[in-house]
Amino acid sequence: MVAETRHVDDVATPVPGVGHEYAPARVQGLASIDDAVAAIAAGRPVIVADDEDRENEGDVILSAELASPEWIAWTVAHSSGFICAPVSAAIADALDLPPMVETNEDPRGTAYTVTVDAAAGITTGISAHDRARTLRVLADPTSVRADLHRPGHVVPLRARPGGVRERAGHTEAAIELVTAAGLRPAAAICEIVDEDGSMMRLPRLVELGARAGVPVITIAALVEWLDAADRAATDVAPTEGTAR
Repeated sequence: MVAETRHVDDVATPVPGVGHEYAPARVQGLASIDDAVAAIAAGRPVIVADDEDRENEGDVILSAELASPEWIAWTVAHSSGFICAPVSAAIADALDLPPMVETNEDPRGTAYTVTVDAAAGITTGISAHDRARTLRVLADPTSVRADLHRPGHVVPLRARPGGVRERAGHTEAAIELVTAAGLRPAAAICEIVDEDGSMMRLPRLVELGARAGVPVITIAALVEWLDAADRAATDVAPTEGTAR
């Protein structure tokens, strides 16, 4: 069962250029970004909270490439159930996923595209099995337009090319995480809902993560981690005239 999965520390692997000691934590119980990336690479979810002055919400984030019915079912059980699928601009263009509307009036600029279902291997499209299948089709590098039916039960989101340093949203955070994990730039995200029907926020998100063995991070920490990785890469890059 999902609840019996190992703690993320059991699958943690280092990320080149950044050590495990780098773990900015402003809330007790937050995981390191390295551990979150390792969880994503293992096909497991992470919980990502954004800033208080933005949505102030937590999303479950999963790799679309490794999406499983079990984790999609867990996600639906703890969320709004409205599963979106951040994808890179290249994937959106390759699969012909145009904007949902001509004029986007979303206050945060979320780039919704037309909704989709996998064209084969599903029934109604709404079950955890079916949505996991659709997510895997979105991530499959061999997929073409005909492999998806429109409309459907999964909502792709076109991510900004500059990632979280261009737009500090869950869409971009998802793509940053799957990319760092060495996976295709396609993910699944869904807002977490508390027992009273309100949006779950820190520190309740940490409590949920602890119960399920799911790492919890913040977008702010992810930005810092990416900046640190860039600095580390710059520090080791050879300069002009360096002897080899």
